[in-house]
Amino acid sequence: MRTFEDLIGEAGAVSVDGWDFSWLDGRATEERPSWGYQRLLGERLARVDAALDVQTGGGEVLAGAGRFPAVMVATESWPPNVARATKLLHPLGAVVVSDPDEPPLPFADGAFDLVSSRHPVKAHWAEIARVLRPGGTYLAQHVGPASGFELVEHFIGPQPEARRSRRPEDESAAARAAGLEVVDLRSERLRMEFFDVGAVVYFLRKVIWMVPGFTVEGYLDRLRELDAQIRTGGPFVAHSARFLIEARKQIDRSGDRIVQVRES
Repeated sequence: MRTFEDLIGEAGAVSVDGWDFSWLDGRATEERPSWGYQRLLGERLARVDAALDVQTGGGEVLAGAGRFPAVMVATESWPPNVARATKLLHPLGAVVVSDPDEPPLPFADGAFDLVSSRHPVKAHWAEIARVLRPGGTYLAQHVGPASGFELVEHFIGPQPEARRSRRPEDESAAARAAGLEVVDLRSERLRMEFFDVGAVVYFLRKVIWMVPGFTVEGYLDRLRELDAQIRTGGPFVAHSARFLIEARKQIDRSGDRIVQVRES
């Protein structure tokens, strides 16, 4: 294995723009959820006229989902990803909108048949319900509770409160409170392996919310410990948590009125 200095130097210099993790090929692995989110998204896109992908990242997942509907819009907040997603998605017929990922979404009520998102930082359920048309659907893959926390807690210690957040049952309750009917909810825990310390550095630079404020310099001692652990004991193992949620905007059939609770 290459030296510690070589590994962290390389991983600290490489670009982490976009949401493509191919740099980690051969250096880290992560099991994928059994439901195949990108395939499901492609199936839904083929059946609608107008769709919105929220927090699209660099647009890689959306771009690979298949043919877009007549109206395809994506939002993203981080400027490097806005540029990357625009370059990737515009030729496919999608409009990319720079948005701060905070309410309100910059769209009219009932504008979309489908709202999707892969790994949103936060789902603003009242806004999702507002921009969906009657009978419209939200399809998303969310990060679940304590995802990758073996790695997180190696760097910043026990996180008991954070371990209780992002629970599927809490998200489904919030969706129902916004007037959405949850029609599918599935969760899985999936094995992750990091084969060298450079893979860890790259991952934490890219997934910035895992260890907030992470820098190589700030965590040099913990990185050295992790490097030694991998060299003597093999890959560092963690477990990601993912859940699939599909929710439909309800209609009050008695008066053709949408049942919706807005955030205060």
